[in-house]
Amino acid sequence: MQDTIATESLLKTILHQPDRWALFLDIDGTLLNLAATPDAIEVPAGLPEQLNRLSRKLGGALALVTGRSLAYADTLFQPFSFPTAGLHGAELRDGNGLQPAEATPAFQALKHALTIEAENYPGVLIEDKGAAVAAHYRLAPDYEKLLEKRMMFYAEQAGPGWALQLGKMVFELRPARSSKGDALERFLQSAPFRGRAPVALGDDLTDESMFAVANARGGVSVRIGTVDAPTCAQARLSSPALVRNVITSMAN
Repeated sequence: MQDTIATESLLKTILHQPDRWALFLDIDGTLLNLAATPDAIEVPAGLPEQLNRLSRKLGGALALVTGRSLAYADTLFQPFSFPTAGLHGAELRDGNGLQPAEATPAFQALKHALTIEAENYPGVLIEDKGAAVAAHYRLAPDYEKLLEKRMMFYAEQAGPGWALQLGKMVFELRPARSSKGDALERFLQSAPFRGRAPVALGDDLTDESMFAVANARGGVSVRIGTVDAPTCAQARLSSPALVRNVITSMAN
């Protein structure tokens, strides 16, 4: 795996052939620092504009690929609306328009039951994402094993349309029909991404599927942060701050 310094240099060379590459960016833990709660993340001043400038240099071939909802991602980087895959790829907005994801009435009832139950677990935070729901235990790590069992129960209740997704201090029920890797494949079928090699940046287990696609497509995969688990990423950057520094350098 390439180290941070080599990865910085590699990413900056993308602009030597901007028509060859497409850039795919996770948000939490990659573009933005992780926070104690989902709503506590901060978007540094100037980052949306830097992303927009870089997108223009790449001919629009820059997309966000996130576990957040697409609508929430838009609020983070307003006034810009980048091509985005939300809910780990279940939602997607590209040149062909918007492919939404909707919660069934049964899943709405399940989210309500989970929210009520979580009141018994101080520090566990339930994030309602519409067609997905996440149980965060960063503030209550002692509940990890119990929460995993309970989320497995809710996954069984939800049925085959939803899958249990593990992440950093979070268990999430998301639509089962898609992944971040699937999202990359769909982006690469439409302009301006078609015919380009993907460069994928992410920090978590949920990003491994898009790393695999980037590798298979002759692109570049970059794991952000400390690599403390097996990964198929080819390279690493040590922190979101360094990712933002590289983006600023490329944008300017």
